[in-house]
Amino acid sequence: LAIGGGVAEHNWNHIRSVIQDRGFRCQLTDHSEDMGMISIQGPKSREVLQEVLDSDLSNNAFPFSTHKVVSAAGHQVRAMRLSFVGELGWELHIPRDACIPVYRAVMAAGAKHGIINSGYRAIDSLSIEKGYRHWHADLRPDDTPLEAGLAFTCKLRSSIPFQGRARLEKQKEEGLKRRIVCFTIDEKVPMFGLEAVFRNGVPVGHLRRADYGFFIDKTISYGYIRHPDGGVVSSDFIKTGDFTLERMGVTYKATAHLKSPFDPENKRVKGIYS
Repeated sequence: LAIGGGVAEHNWNHIRSVIQDRGFRCQLTDHSEDMGMISIQGPKSREVLQEVLDSDLSNNAFPFSTHKVVSAAGHQVRAMRLSFVGELGWELHIPRDACIPVYRAVMAAGAKHGIINSGYRAIDSLSIEKGYRHWHADLRPDDTPLEAGLAFTCKLRSSIPFQGRARLEKQKEEGLKRRIVCFTIDEKVPMFGLEAVFRNGVPVGHLRRADYGFFIDKTISYGYIRHPDGGVVSSDFIKTGDFTLERMGVTYKATAHLKSPFDPENKRVKGIYS
């Protein structure tokens, strides 16, 4: 498993509990200190990595959400075609001692393409613009996958049992009493989360996370809202409301979206930039 640092202990303890409670005969080992990861993202990522990896990176040979063990700069690495920023890209999971030579090979191959280093501040902005969820901001233990807009991660259309299935089926049947909504504002006003959300002048929730989306050129945020009467928060309830966000006593008109307005057809992760 390759997981974000912020959720590592949570996932570790959850998996250990399941192994113990169900008596599974398996062992869980933490290799975090033995591995490093480099993420190469953007429209030129395939061209850059094709010079570094000994593998065909075309869509047919290396589809999205697949992985392969390949060679990079003479070292064996695991390449995963994934993205947390909504772009064409790959993650390279590398043995610790090979991280520097692989990194240097990537930077050398990418020099003519204008490759640059970027950090978590960029990831935060790009991920919120794409609508990818962050643990402990957009996602907390008290949020269900349906409320968080992550129903696609649950196999509700199959007969496969999983923890919490009965609760999700009941929630789906009854309708959501709270759900996450994307908001954008046109003013260049910084927001950071916890700002109040109003619908038709009535408070209905607060923001969990906010940042600036440099591609859409707007402040973008996500928050969970409820119906003032305790009813179902339907798509019509969201579409027909006049929303405002309050920051330090000042309200700003906001546009509500059922999903992020950035690349709604998910073309970029497929390498389609036209």
